Amino acid sequence: MDIEVLGTPRVIENGVPITAPTPESRHVLAVLAACPDRVVPVSVLADELVRRVPPEHAHAALHTAVGRLRERFAQALGAGSVRTPEAVLSTRPGGYLLDTAGGRCDVRDFEREAGAGYRAMERGDHGQAAARLRRALDLWTGPALDGIDAGTWLRGRIACLDADRVSVLGQWTEAELALGRHRELRLALAALRGSAAGRPGGGAYLAALRRAEARVETARRTRPAPGPSLTGPSLTGPSLTGAARG
Repeated sequence: MDIEVLGTPRVIENGVPITAPTPESRHVLAVLAACPDRVVPVSVLADELVRRVPPEHAHAALHTAVGRLRERFAQALGAGSVRTPEAVLSTRPGGYLLDTAGGRCDVRDFEREAGAGYRAMERGDHGQAAARLRRALDLWTGPALDGIDAGTWLRGRIACLDADRVSVLGQWTEAELALGRHRELRLALAALRGSAAGRPGGGAYLAALRRAEARVETARRTRPAPGPSLTGPSLTGPSLTGAARG
């Protein structure tokens, strides 16, 4: 199973995109996808559904949503699969778990690239840091879980992901500045801001991009002017050679 939540959420099982048949099942799938391979408590899932159904119907709506999602997984798996829908979306004590079976998850990819970038910054390898942190940023295609009307728990998860994105942006900016790539960085930030502008839910990221652009401008204005050339006329011109002969 492959999972993407750094943008519009997508779950792909056996090469087939899983299309949730109802708003409730789409919401449940988004919550489970936000924490793959981890048990999400029934209480969390039910509370998330309160935004869509009356509180007294939330547990029943959750049960129905899980059943419909398993039907979709059954269609994607096909008759010959060794995996079953109940293994893919499994019932665990107190909750449910979405089992990726070792598949790709963009959040895990982001955390891996960001971690490598931070470690490179710590050892002063700004080139490696800039490359890995930019790879982490490029995994995002929009705000986290874009298009999902999140409840309290999911809003918290989205806020954590957004904070991590802003942190990586700041570190990437510093790595690029340390390499002296002011002009390239200014153009890259402008492109990122253009792609994020006008998208709902990206206000904090846009603000971080503007801060990064201001940081680049400040660094550009305050960086030392280039020193005198070591190959200029003052070292190799006639006056020096003439003085040597005298």
